Amino acid sequence: MPVKKDNSMKDGDISIEDIILSHGARGMERVRSAVPVGYCTRAAKLILANKGRTLIGTGFPVGGSFETDGPIGAIALYRVLERLGYEPIFGCAPPISKVLGDGFRTLEVPIRTWQATVEIVDKALAGIRPSLIISIERPGVTRDGRYYNMHGEDISDALAKFDLFFNRCECATIAVGDGGNEIGMGNIYDEVSRLDITPSVTTCDELVIATVSNWGVYGMIAAMSCELHRDLFRLFDPVEIVRHLVDRGAVDGKTGYAECSEDGFPLAVGLTLIARLRELAAG
Repeated sequence: MPVKKDNSMKDGDISIEDIILSHGARGMERVRSAVPVGYCTRAAKLILANKGRTLIGTGFPVGGSFETDGPIGAIALYRVLERLGYEPIFGCAPPISKVLGDGFRTLEVPIRTWQATVEIVDKALAGIRPSLIISIERPGVTRDGRYYNMHGEDISDALAKFDLFFNRCECATIAVGDGGNEIGMGNIYDEVSRLDITPSVTTCDELVIATVSNWGVYGMIAAMSCELHRDLFRLFDPVEIVRHLVDRGAVDGKTGYAECSEDGFPLAVGLTLIARLRELAAG
């Protein structure tokens, strides 16, 4: 379905979203019209307007480990925010919490039942007092209270219930996803219900959709670069990030292999996309 241009938005807003939705294979390009044009710029402005402690949830379980899509973008955003004077904190469960905890501020959220996690989340929110919470490729709870991967397999027992941070916080929230089963997709529940996925019901203030969730993060960073008139892409190295993760057990979520790729795409595809976004932001 063609996207009707919102004349209140800049041409660059549409261009960023065109780039991060390229190579579409799982349906985000088909539900694009459900998300108002300019979502990367709105997310960027939300980030810039809420400086302080930023809680970042990431990590999608795959075969006892975690996938590269999500953590690559999360580390990139962490490094950008830290250089901008924020205090980013990762919020995740084992095994990725052990990996990120070695070098980054990390809140380990234990894997418990939904009800048992409520007290944990409330205590964490009271202690951290985040100004913003961001989810990047985190599974979202479905209508039946369970969690499912792209193959329809129940993965509830391998997940911390990060949705509760979105449900119980008093701060702004952003979610990034690429399939329909992630936190935030409740914003467009009816549309993603038509995809071959068990959709999440968890909502957010601003939803960022992309072909690969890492690319959605790059779209936000491009929009932040535009807003600040500053090249924020120079603050991180995606090649170094993915090598760091793969060396510590991360796998491609689509192939299941421990390789420097994301959702079945060679890393070179993502690097080309970053170059296009960087050029756009510089312009």
